[in-house]
Amino acid sequence: MTEPATPSHEFERLKVRQKITFMVNRYEVMRTDETGNDLGLLCFAEQKRMAMKEQVTFFTDAAKTHPLFGFKARKVIDLGSGYDIVDGVGQPIGWFRKDFTASLGRSTWHLGTPDGFECVGQERNAKVAVLRRVWDIIPVAGDLPVPWLFHFDFRAGDGAIVMSSTKRIGIKDTYFIDLPAQRNGWRLDWRVASAMSVALDALQSR
Repeated sequence: MTEPATPSHEFERLKVRQKITFMVNRYEVMRTDETGNDLGLLCFAEQKRMAMKEQVTFFTDAAKTHPLFGFKARKVIDLGSGYDIVDGVGQPIGWFRKDFTASLGRSTWHLGTPDGFECVGQERNAKVAVLRRVWDIIPVAGDLPVPWLFHFDFRAGDGAIVMSSTKRIGIKDTYFIDLPAQRNGWRLDWRVASAMSVALDALQSR
């Protein structure tokens, strides 16, 4: 595998692709162009199938010697307390937590950065949210993969979309991530967006 270069913190479009093997779940983060064509691997994370999902580390090299960023639960026994996102040397670059009360209707996440910025992400389609919950409580069906795609939009306090995650149909779970620039030119750190995107896949049922 070609080793990716250390990337900038600002990108407009990403693709997060999950590759499932017998013992390991692998998430690859790719930079893409406007039409979704890959422009190169930015980083990846590997997670043993039976391992705890409360911590995920993203690496830039195949030997996993250079951690780029990652997220970890603040309290394993209380996942509602949230997760911290840190860079390769352990400095905080963001955080997220699931809003379990709001998620009774539509899955809802809060995402923020150390400078005080915060946005709220919800499932884009309320009807799909209801169908997913019905599917989960049906005997037998609840143990099968959900047959509906779910997408998320994260909005700032003024309603502007900060991040969107759109899942595509395919054998592999693939998410297209858009990070539009805000009116002041600011854009969400792609590392924070990548961590949140993987969490939406790995932690959605929690």
